[in-house]
Amino acid sequence: MSGDSPGQEELRSWLRLSSVPGIGPERQRVLLAAFGPPERIFAAKRAAIAEVIGSKLADKLLDHDYEAGINAALAWVAEPGNSILTLSDAAFPQSLLQTADPPCLLYVKGKPQLLNRPAIALVGSRNATAQGNANAEAFARALSQAGLTVVSGLALGIDAAAHRGALNGPGSTIAVIGTGADRVYPASNADLAHKIVEDGVIISEFALGTPAAAYNFPRRNRLISGLSRGVLVVEAALGSGSLITARMALEQGREVFAIPGSIHSPLAKGCHQLIKQGAKLVESAQDVLVELSWDASSPQPKTPADELPMQDESARLLSFIGFDPVDPDTLSARAGLTADSLFAMLTVLELEGRVERLPGGRLQRLQ
Repeated sequence: MSGDSPGQEELRSWLRLSSVPGIGPERQRVLLAAFGPPERIFAAKRAAIAEVIGSKLADKLLDHDYEAGINAALAWVAEPGNSILTLSDAAFPQSLLQTADPPCLLYVKGKPQLLNRPAIALVGSRNATAQGNANAEAFARALSQAGLTVVSGLALGIDAAAHRGALNGPGSTIAVIGTGADRVYPASNADLAHKIVEDGVIISEFALGTPAAAYNFPRRNRLISGLSRGVLVVEAALGSGSLITARMALEQGREVFAIPGSIHSPLAKGCHQLIKQGAKLVESAQDVLVELSWDASSPQPKTPADELPMQDESARLLSFIGFDPVDPDTLSARAGLTADSLFAMLTVLELEGRVERLPGGRLQRLQ
């Protein structure tokens, strides 16, 4: 420890405070309120600490073998693109400081500056439908194009689709994970995680090496909502973890939005329940932007939908549609696209207001 710089010595104290099993963020904040910065906590007498958190936890705090974990964290933070933010750092997300249960420490991989930009959370089912995934990706892309950073949890289904869409806009994306920042869960999202580290940011409050455990994900969810101005639930069954995120958003004073679905779909029932309870029903990204008063509050004005840059493939598809109504089979043949690819691209164009579906399933170009 004698070779540590003053900044590293301070970080060691924060890491030590956050490394003790059984002493979570709430008790850590109690100790900080009682003694001040972590180095003062560890300079205090055992009896004084026991008066604040009890003798058993005081013994745990002072006797815990923390050295290996701290050295691993310091080695990790020395790698390019990695950082650790504490409550005392100016770069710590200000929106989390406004919540009742902020973490005392965050492991950050990627671009930390995104953590203090206006954000919107998109969450939903891991077992999403094709339509749900397409909606999530299209909404996230439009919101990111409008300058909002999209927050989600790097899970399969809606989360992954939201991150993919958000990476196509300047708002980019934040992935809040329920494992250590040195792990990717699920492993199938490894390529997506790599792209997020390059153009967005991944964060975790859990120590390095923490595996995926069911009880960590509800805690992760409070950070997803806490970082955001609102939470949009795209698809969710009753009992979905996304509904936990929505409840936490309400407790934190955030807006809650939900996309309706078929009355026959189990994955729409969670969204319908939220709407019945007062969540705002949304049919387009513009509905979200209006509710958030984004045009008035954003330092970078929203780009009108008709000025958004389109992907080359989308522009090509519009040319195949023409201005006369066309059925999907004919359009698929004209464009040489599979049904799945066509469906995904049409969903984006519909949300942008460039195409509408007519009775009988035919498509009409609007712009």
